[in-house]
Amino acid sequence: MRLIRSFCIAFSMYSRLPVPHTEWTEDDMRYVMCFFPLIGAVIGLVLVAWTSISVHCGIGKALFAGIATVIPALLTGGIHLDGFCDTLDALGSRQPMERKLEILKDSNSGAFAVIGCCVYFLLLFCLWQELEPNGKSLCILAIGFILSRVLSGLSVVCFPCAKNSGLLAMFSRAADKRRTAWVLAASLVALIIFLLLIEVKTGAAVLFAAFAAFAYYRWMSAREFGGTTGDLAGWFLQVCELAILLAAVVVQKI
Repeated sequence: MRLIRSFCIAFSMYSRLPVPHTEWTEDDMRYVMCFFPLIGAVIGLVLVAWTSISVHCGIGKALFAGIATVIPALLTGGIHLDGFCDTLDALGSRQPMERKLEILKDSNSGAFAVIGCCVYFLLLFCLWQELEPNGKSLCILAIGFILSRVLSGLSVVCFPCAKNSGLLAMFSRAADKRRTAWVLAASLVALIIFLLLIEVKTGAAVLFAAFAAFAYYRWMSAREFGGTTGDLAGWFLQVCELAILLAAVVVQKI
């Protein structure tokens, strides 16, 4: 039952998918990060379904790209976008570390968040328009939503927290870090194998993009904030998914 409750907590926190309500006790939160990547699997399946509908019905590229762009935000409720915007405001302020952490907690969106979010969606839309959604590329991109969440989950249990309060700190303290890290690491190895088996060039490019984003996230979070937070984890997830899509498009073009 503990695993079922951890599953429900993961989906109720990080998605808008209907799951039974459960109390957030520390014992039930131990394996939440193990189930976090499954939300990416749902997003990937919905994306594959939308692509199939688009091809079957002859839907134009603009409409296909527009819906593909907003599918993740619709299914997650924009929780990661919220962290992305808060992080842009904090980084754009160029203030000392303590002030940046205060900006992360501010519920108001500043100019850097608004501009950055508009640019982000514009880039996503353009990249989806440029993509030729063949079977292999689409499968790799669907797996990419799982990959980004596996890496994000690893950051929660492996990276130092910038502060002792907040949702990420709560999940980090409650997590069975050793077992969660092993589960996520095994998932990561399996994803690497699957991606390379589907198509070596695109799979390798996507993996390079994801790990580059992860390495930058580790460096940036430590340098600018003294560790990671929930907002920074959301920022990474959005950047990672953009980088994965960019890598897939670049491989197709060359």
